[in-house]
Amino acid sequence: MVCEITKDTRSPLLPDRQGQGDFFVCDIFDAAPKGDMASMAHPIFSLSTKPDHRIRRYENESGKSYLEVKPSADGLATIHDRDVLIYCISQIMAALNEGQQVSRTVRLKAYDLLKATNRVTDGRGYDGLRAALIRLQGTQVETNIVTGGEEQLDIFSIIDRARIVRETREGRMQEIEIQLSDWVFNAIQAHEVLTLHRNYFRLRKPLERRLYELGRKHCGKKTEWRISLPVLQRKCGSASTPREFRRLVANIIKQDETHNHIPDYAIRLEDQMVIFRNRQADQVIELDRPSELCGVSLSSEAYAAAREVAPGWDIYALEAEWRAWMQDGGLDAPKDADKAFTGFCRKWFEKRGRP
Repeated sequence: MVCEITKDTRSPLLPDRQGQGDFFVCDIFDAAPKGDMASMAHPIFSLSTKPDHRIRRYENESGKSYLEVKPSADGLATIHDRDVLIYCISQIMAALNEGQQVSRTVRLKAYDLLKATNRVTDGRGYDGLRAALIRLQGTQVETNIVTGGEEQLDIFSIIDRARIVRETREGRMQEIEIQLSDWVFNAIQAHEVLTLHRNYFRLRKPLERRLYELGRKHCGKKTEWRISLPVLQRKCGSASTPREFRRLVANIIKQDETHNHIPDYAIRLEDQMVIFRNRQADQVIELDRPSELCGVSLSSEAYAAAREVAPGWDIYALEAEWRAWMQDGGLDAPKDADKAFTGFCRKWFEKRGRP
């Protein structure tokens, strides 16, 4: 009997195409995907599939912090272009976790990036990567948002430059050097990053990716996070009308109710509220009130102690979880940051065991 595949039964996810000095060489293929928290919280990347030439400015409620994004003639960098940054950040964080020296200039193999981010590896994939590098370098950001504990006026491109180091005889890029902006590299050095689910790269729709990013940033390991539709639209950077945005979100939610395809979080819509619920809500850690502020630094002894109480875990990933959770809670700085972080890691391991 022939089984007919309909639109209702086909998964919304893309096919899984993933297999298994002066610059830093990206060579850790199975590095966990990671995104920087600053660009996860703010709508730097365009959701449009067509060239987006809008100049966008965002301010917080007090008006003290702002972010302005300006496109080049090729348009704003898109949320799919962000895959390049995620790959670089993931590689650098994995290297730091192994005690390697890193820099903001990274050398990578184009094929490895395409495979790790679930892209096709034929001519379309390489052409798309080249276009992504052009948009990333051309998109200019002006902001005073803090990264790495530093508040200053920054005007920069998302990547400072990209250079093709080696090509095949057919002219296809093999190795690339990418110089990250100081703003991005400061966030990496301060471990202001969050681990992403690998199925992030299989999400087809730009809005699906943005919704997941916001859920990962604001819901994190909490049971639930609620946000109104108007505020969600601003955080997504969507240019749709409010009515159209609601329709787009509702369609994604309808598909998720059928397929559970959004990683980590189930999304629901109640009137004007969008609700992100942790799919592992029954496993969420119930910790005592932590006492840390995002800008507090840790000693090398704290990292060593954390490795002892949470064996097998990526300590820097745990630190990012710790900082993000406490930042969301608006908590005060601790009297003993090392002790607070070690206690967090101990309870994390008691709840989950080895990864």
